[in-house]
Amino acid sequence: MTTLFRIMGALVIAASLSVSLGAQWPSHPTPDVPRKDGKPILDGPAPRTPEGKVDFSGIWNRFGGGGGGGRGRAGGGPPPPTTTADGIPLSTFGEVAGRGFALPLQPWAAELKKRRMADNNKDNPDVWCLPIGLMQYHNHPQPRQIVQTKNLILITYESNYGLRYIYMDGRPAPNNDPTPWWFGYSRGWFEGDTLVVETTNFRGDERAGWLDVNGSPYTEALKMTERFRRPNFGTLEIDVTIDDPKAYTKPFTVRVNQRIMVDQEMIEFICNENEQSSKHIEPPKKPL
Repeated sequence: MTTLFRIMGALVIAASLSVSLGAQWPSHPTPDVPRKDGKPILDGPAPRTPEGKVDFSGIWNRFGGGGGGGRGRAGGGPPPPTTTADGIPLSTFGEVAGRGFALPLQPWAAELKKRRMADNNKDNPDVWCLPIGLMQYHNHPQPRQIVQTKNLILITYESNYGLRYIYMDGRPAPNNDPTPWWFGYSRGWFEGDTLVVETTNFRGDERAGWLDVNGSPYTEALKMTERFRRPNFGTLEIDVTIDDPKAYTKPFTVRVNQRIMVDQEMIEFICNENEQSSKHIEPPKKPL
């Protein structure tokens, strides 16, 4: 099974589940949603925590630009834009910087990406039911839920049942050579209404280092800086700067757009449950 077939299958399953299970589950309206005539007011102001910070809590779905879409929603109409109005590339699941943007790849990284694509992307961690990396999670059509507290933010990803911790208590990055993380080690703080998250200590080997489905690589040297903004109740904008001098000749920044999902729930997704595909695929090659 190629990665393409796997992704297409996941999209079909997710879409069908959102329709069939949505009709079976009890309806539990999301609390604290501003409404008019029973409909959510998505362009209203963003909610705030008791401390006065923007509250990013909620279930979010990828949306808009660079090949948007999400669970249970069909595309159509004119081609989506590839950049923001000020020229920031719109990230996609297939390509981290979207269509038409030439990544500043180091020569070895460009060769590795070619090899991954020539192998039908079969070494993507998604094929092996492993965590797929933060940029693939950001762009995945299955939703994610943000749970925000004063000192910790949790992001649960429906895809591969991922769980990410963002520490908000002012701690520094680890400096004691710890075991690297699939999700990296994330610390966050607020700059005005913007949540800034810096993540380092990534696992960057052959199985882990995929920024997108087409295999744009990253290494253990990656520092990812995300800037989360919630300009209104229903919109989430995330600008992500990729700074990995081992894999790229210079840093670059991309945008991910998401929208709120109200009156819905996350679906349990266990990739390894009755998984029958990987035994027919050669295991990933050793890193270069």
